[in-house]
Amino acid sequence: MLKLVITGATGRMGRMLIEAALNTSGITLHGALTSPQSDSIGRDAGDFLGQKTGVLISNDIEAALVGADCLIDFTRPEATMDYLTACVKHKVNAVIGTTGFDEAGKASISKASQSIGVVFAPNMGVGVNATLKILELAAKILNTGYDVEIVEAHHRLKVDAPSGTALKMGEVVAEALGRDLNECAIYGREGVTGVRDDTTIGFSTIRGGDVIGDHTVMFLGNGDRVEISHKSSSRTTYATGSMRAALFLAQHPTGLFDMQDVLGLKS
Repeated sequence: MLKLVITGATGRMGRMLIEAALNTSGITLHGALTSPQSDSIGRDAGDFLGQKTGVLISNDIEAALVGADCLIDFTRPEATMDYLTACVKHKVNAVIGTTGFDEAGKASISKASQSIGVVFAPNMGVGVNATLKILELAAKILNTGYDVEIVEAHHRLKVDAPSGTALKMGEVVAEALGRDLNECAIYGREGVTGVRDDTTIGFSTIRGGDVIGDHTVMFLGNGDRVEISHKSSSRTTYATGSMRAALFLAQHPTGLFDMQDVLGLKS
């Protein structure tokens, strides 16, 4: 049995992950971590489900990782760095679904993967990753005469923008078109912007309500447009994808991977 530690255990995503771990064959819940300020410390990790798991919610990273095989983290970049340091120390693999990392943070994740197995992906959902593969094909076909715009919407509590998934979509399209997203991305327009540059990939961000995650990539030509969308109605797909990632790492003890690797979608 793969022994799993879940961070952010009292949050919406953390609870989804705990429920998924309890219902996934080959996985057992080993630890549940939360912030030191949480009033849930000491409670059973399955209380919200009306189940007793025998795993108490804690903020002791070191103790939680003793004997563990893998940690799944959907928190904030600064917390992820602390968890990752402890994972390297204890030789525990890591599945990272946190978004909003700067280049230094991404470099730290890459360095950690030299010692442990890491799946790092902005979206663990199987459907989203199928969409990424479709976008790669679409961009190669619609490589001339089409402008690219990406629109994403999330709940009002999301703190980073554009979403990690939107950025990943942009990276996939840019690479298929032979462009560097860092050079061609536009994240906002205001006032007199001038005529659109043919190489631009534009991003638009919407924040409001309880939207879990909507993403649309538009290829806009003269006379037609192609829109490829993915809409999430539940976080369940992120949790089940994360379980697959954790099981994947059991066979890959070192290296940096993404969900395309986990799903066998890389050509």
